[in-house]
Amino acid sequence: MSEAAPDAPLSGLRVIDVGTRISAPFCAGLLGEMGAEVIKVEQPDGGDFMRTIGPFAVDADGHDYSLWWAVEGRGRKGITLDLRQPQGQDLFRRLVATADVVCENFRPGTLEGWDVGPDDCDPRLVWARISVFGQDGPYSERPGLDRMGIAYGGLLAITGYPDRPPVRPGVTISDYLTGVFAAEAVLAALYRRDRPGTGTGRGGVVDAPLYGAVLRILEWTIAGQDRLGMTRQRQGNRLSNSAPLDNYATSDGRYVCIVGGSDANFKRLCRAMGRTELAEDPRWSTLSRRVADADTINDLVAEWAAARTAREIEAVCVAYGVPVGVAHDAAEIIADPHVIARGDLVEVDDPFAGPHLQQGPFPRLDDRRPSAPSPAPSLGQHNREIWCDLVGLDEDQLETLLAAGII
Repeated sequence: MSEAAPDAPLSGLRVIDVGTRISAPFCAGLLGEMGAEVIKVEQPDGGDFMRTIGPFAVDADGHDYSLWWAVEGRGRKGITLDLRQPQGQDLFRRLVATADVVCENFRPGTLEGWDVGPDDCDPRLVWARISVFGQDGPYSERPGLDRMGIAYGGLLAITGYPDRPPVRPGVTISDYLTGVFAAEAVLAALYRRDRPGTGTGRGGVVDAPLYGAVLRILEWTIAGQDRLGMTRQRQGNRLSNSAPLDNYATSDGRYVCIVGGSDANFKRLCRAMGRTELAEDPRWSTLSRRVADADTINDLVAEWAAARTAREIEAVCVAYGVPVGVAHDAAEIIADPHVIARGDLVEVDDPFAGPHLQQGPFPRLDDRRPSAPSPAPSLGQHNREIWCDLVGLDEDQLETLLAAGII
């Protein structure tokens, strides 16, 4: 694994990733992409569950290799350790004593049961503790995954069409979103610890439940319920407070999102459609009037879009300053000239999957294009480096622990 550039914002910071699946490892990975050294701890017998989830490439030995793991395991060193064993717990305490941050997403109470929770380890550590429901409260010990986060956080109930069952977002959004919020809070805790002149010298615990991250982004939903008794419902791709707005079907079987809600954008859209009289019609001259007759105005735009290709619609809308977006699939993202020009994708030279494109670190700092992270480690790839060179085991101790399945 290449060392972070000396001027990387988090160069010199060490993060221990003892999580699994997505949320806590993603939090650690974000810190790594800003320059921190990330060490991932996995169970010796199989490692992170993400290694088993497809889609799969086939490596040179004919074994399936998870491309999801290739993305989410990147940018870190990999070691193995059985935290269920007393010797493993002792080694973990020794390891984290060399670090600044621990990212974990065990069920609350698990680490305490192993005597490796925050109270058992160095007080300077900042802990990112991600769970479904938080470290306390009546639901805290319930098991769960991303889907529970979007359900209890309120997003699932308002996603989809009103006459159909709720639909999950296309990615595991509560896992990723919680990882982002947790990384932000970790940086705040580190600043509090190390702030020149007034730093506390102590770490802290970031309590980041999946449902809480989703709840935080619910826009006006809670205020509307409390103040107006308005229970937000599913609306599909249209909104009750804006029109015209939809993902419109095109003549070539694509979908184009057009946002014409504001008066200014509606006038621009009418010019793009060659229908300037629509903006002058009293029925649709203001946003409130368009909202009151939303189906009619959306259907007019839909009829116009259905007679044109996606690229024709995009071109004319761009020419008239109308917010527009063609729904891109992955093949189009890879070939998109804007994505290419900005360097948003990087090629990771993975020894198992081979060189391939992945989304680059985000966002960029000082207009520096992201460089490719190191590939995801094989299981226990850095055991000798970390356990011997960093923690201080000798070769005989390492071999004994390996033979016993502790490492």
